[in-house]
Amino acid sequence: MKKILLFSIICMLIFWFFASNLIAGSASSEIPLIPMKDFFKNPEKISFSLSPDGTYWAFLQPWENRLNIHVQKIGEEKITRITEATERDIAGYLWANDNRIVYAQDEAGDENYKIYAVDIDGSNRKTLTPFEEVRVQLIDDLENNPDEMLITMNKRDKRFYDVYRININNGEMEMLAENPGNIVGWITDHEGKLRVATTSDGVNTSVLYREKEGDPFKAVITTSFKETVAPLFFTFDNKNLYVSSNIDRDKRAIFEYDIANAKFLEKIYEHPEVDVTSLLRSKKQKKITGVAYYTDKRHYFFFDQERKELQEDLEKRLPGYEVAITDRSRDETKLIIITFSDKGLGAYYFYDLTTGEFIKMIDVSPWLEEKYMADMRPIKYTSRDGLTIHGYLTIPKGLTPKNLPVVINPHGGPWYRDYWGYNPEVQFLANRGYAVLQMNFRGSTGYGRKFWELGFKEWGKKMQDDITDGVNWLIEQGIADLKRIGIYGGSYGGYATLAGLTFTPDLYTCGVDYVGISNIISWFEAIPPYWEPMREMLYEMVGDPEKDKELLEAASPLFHVDKIKVPLFIAQGANDPRVPKAESDQMVEALKTRSIEVPYMVKDNEGHGFANEENRFDFYRAMEEFLGEHLGGRVE
Repeated sequence: MKKILLFSIICMLIFWFFASNLIAGSASSEIPLIPMKDFFKNPEKISFSLSPDGTYWAFLQPWENRLNIHVQKIGEEKITRITEATERDIAGYLWANDNRIVYAQDEAGDENYKIYAVDIDGSNRKTLTPFEEVRVQLIDDLENNPDEMLITMNKRDKRFYDVYRININNGEMEMLAENPGNIVGWITDHEGKLRVATTSDGVNTSVLYREKEGDPFKAVITTSFKETVAPLFFTFDNKNLYVSSNIDRDKRAIFEYDIANAKFLEKIYEHPEVDVTSLLRSKKQKKITGVAYYTDKRHYFFFDQERKELQEDLEKRLPGYEVAITDRSRDETKLIIITFSDKGLGAYYFYDLTTGEFIKMIDVSPWLEEKYMADMRPIKYTSRDGLTIHGYLTIPKGLTPKNLPVVINPHGGPWYRDYWGYNPEVQFLANRGYAVLQMNFRGSTGYGRKFWELGFKEWGKKMQDDITDGVNWLIEQGIADLKRIGIYGGSYGGYATLAGLTFTPDLYTCGVDYVGISNIISWFEAIPPYWEPMREMLYEMVGDPEKDKELLEAASPLFHVDKIKVPLFIAQGANDPRVPKAESDQMVEALKTRSIEVPYMVKDNEGHGFANEENRFDFYRAMEEFLGEHLGGRVE
């Protein structure tokens, strides 16, 4: 099965991959101070994928300090670099056919991704979408059509994405569907026919359906955005849909859905504790094989005995690691395997099911020794109003969890959740001597509708209380040193940092805000045009700038900057389309007028987070020195 790689998700995933003094005489003194660059430099090789016929594999590898695409024939030593990016990493790529690769790139972090195509020998390079200030996303790679794929672009209107069929050789395209202004997603069947769309008016969501291309789309079900009927893919006869839904339930479960008659059929799988949104399949055998879901860690449940035995085989070969299949040849006989843990970026393996050949391809970050990495331990605590909050606690290797300097690390989103696994920021901080607490505060996704909705209009209030309660839990456990507690986060986590220093000014010793929101009202005024269909939904989840002006001002750190009394370090990308630079500028200016220490780092060639290696080095070096000065951790 050849996976369809969604460029925007890849970019977010790549960003997540990068972004995302121990006490003198302590037991941890035996743990070496690992160079900062070892945590944040580009990987050896990453993002392996197989050509459809399984003859070649491609991967991203640094060249001129940027991740570029390389191609290698399986069994041969020769490697061919087929891109020459020097300003920006290749954000993501896919095999369009056995001889041609399509890839995505933006400029200076603006997230306006263009797509390009190149042959696997590096020839015949073509810019397929040479349009300025236009975002491109992939719908379907049309695996049975070697010359075309389906994409969406907001070329006609920056607010809306229309569907185009594009020729990957010459860039010729035709519009297949014009977005009337409310469509936020498109789904094809197994033949690549565009047959399902999802719409939003901001507060209501509809699923549209047509029996065949050429027919008009008709709404089959409309729900509040709080209720979900999320299409996953068509059944293999192209009649029904597999969906993830929370209709008449709290946790999302997998169902087969009669799309033509808007009727739920068989319930495929549910879990009592968490949402289930991922369904595994075999295109070759035309059947679903299992589900993946996350509680404390990732788990699987298999419907197919052959797939279950394959997973057991992989876990037996690679004990002690989470193991996942990341790609397959079209005939599903050749696999790319990756291992996961909390202590490293893992390794890639190649498995030929026909011959039994099983080889290790590469350690992604061989310079990191797992024996020096800290354990990320799933934890839970109770909020002040009785809610169970799940999270992860990482204690520095070799240290007793008593009276430690701590970094509180709330996640971004905020409609997201933290997961167990290797996080370079967490391990970097632990190596410097800090305990790190991550928590999935109310409003985080994955724990059901009720838990998610409990975060509505609670920015700076109960969502922040959940973070504060995590700090107090650490204090009660004796883990945290009261005088050495810092808070660091990016995006919403950056907002939570500012809110923590503003609304609980005596709790923290210092903070680091990375592309965070300081004024919710001005942030709403600057949201990118392609978020426009979701504006009313955002208002309901966060607050309406007109109707809830007092609420938003009360929750915006900028309006309460006079309460901040500890040092704050702020970092920002100049081209950030999600949290504009003005959000950081205004906070810095307000703090300077109060003589609060506020080192400010701006990178002119970055957006929502620092993707370029040298900028990551600058940021984490400055963070290390800042935290070392104020929390007493080790500094390289």
